Amino acid sequence: MAASVLALAVALLLGASSRVDHGAAAAPVSEEGLQVTYGSTVKLMHEKTKVRLHSHDVAYGSGSGQQSVTGFPEIDDSNSYWVVRPTLDSSAKQGDAIETGSIIRLQHMRTRRWLHSHLHASPLSGNLEVSCFGGDGQSDTGDYWRLEIEGKDKVWKRDQKVRLRHVDTGGYLHSHNKKYNRLGGGQQEVCGVRDKRAENIWSTAEGVYLPVDESK
Repeated sequence: MAASVLALAVALLLGASSRVDHGAAAAPVSEEGLQVTYGSTVKLMHEKTKVRLHSHDVAYGSGSGQQSVTGFPEIDDSNSYWVVRPTLDSSAKQGDAIETGSIIRLQHMRTRRWLHSHLHASPLSGNLEVSCFGGDGQSDTGDYWRLEIEGKDKVWKRDQKVRLRHVDTGGYLHSHNKKYNRLGGGQQEVCGVRDKRAENIWSTAEGVYLPVDESK
């Protein structure tokens, strides 16, 4: 099982195909209690509206002009995959479990840019803009998000309700029903808000969950 999961992860990370074989991915994600570890490639589902956190190489027409981030309703789009990474100064390694309170980065699988936020206003609601920025060799604290797990569990697992709070601005990763007219597929705004709301709860859904590294 571990070998097949790792092989699929390599295929996803290299972007070997513009589409993901969801039949092949079904086996590793069907087990209950799978942990989200560093190096896992996952989709984040917005609990309130069920869209997936999504990005593609289309820039915002206002604000920062950086790569846009949206909520996308279709499940089978490869532009909704994100690789979970530690921060630049972390000693965490691939396969390490992630506890509540950890600061993580999310790297967009297709474009290699980081989920990012700052004080620019979001296009539709005027909240904090969320974008994708940088790349494999370019990252800063604007890419840092603190994991807050809902409930009593301390370790991040698949399907668990979580919030992601941006370290620099204090804004929670958020979405709502405000939709873009110029983007197809019913894509809706993703932004940051500084107060806790039902609309800033997410959970991990489809993806490749790397097994926990027990070699420590």
